Amino acid sequence: MVRPERTVEDRLREEYFDLLPDIRRVVDELEAEVKHCLVPISIRLDEYERLVVTSRVKECESALDSVRRRQEGATFDNGRPELYSLASLNDLAGVRVLAFPRDRLVEADRQLRERFPSWTADPVPGDSEQDEPLGLKYFGYCEASHRIRAEFQIVPMLTALFWEVEHSVIYKPSPRLKGVARSLEMRERTRDVLKGLKAFEDEFASLIRRDPLAKKKKKSKKKKR
Repeated sequence: MVRPERTVEDRLREEYFDLLPDIRRVVDELEAEVKHCLVPISIRLDEYERLVVTSRVKECESALDSVRRRQEGATFDNGRPELYSLASLNDLAGVRVLAFPRDRLVEADRQLRERFPSWTADPVPGDSEQDEPLGLKYFGYCEASHRIRAEFQIVPMLTALFWEVEHSVIYKPSPRLKGVARSLEMRERTRDVLKGLKAFEDEFASLIRRDPLAKKKKKSKKKKR
């Protein structure tokens, strides 16, 4: 009986499970490094401020889809399997920092860039070239493994929480939601939400900066230290 030839997808799945122990080690290392680096900020947070670190190992099928989307016509050439590798991805291991308000995002970015100076910046673009990035993103190698690259993101908390919904509805929809994802109206509403969240954060930051009570509280904290 002739065994069916392995497809590119079969080979990539095999590669994924070969890389998985490295991915898990890298996630653990990167999450610990990021949390440690942000301790000086975390201990100074006011009661309304947030700095949350999350991590994830990219799932096998999601990794395959990421490689597939990069190909012309989003398809693999089964005659040339050597062209494809999951190690080409920057985010098999990922850590995300959610920050509120935006001033804390800027602080976190400064701290982490000092800790990871050689990592490559790859910001999440806004709706147009003139818009600010939706989030900051960096990728590079950890000591735990040089077989894969890892990625950390620093994102406004409200934007990141919206992405939890938007990701499965618009970015990677189920087959039943493909029509929704392609809808021009839905994409416009998505842009409206992101602009609205940024406007909320900007206004909040402006009010805090003008609040005399908030300024006194910050001065009091500095004296105690």
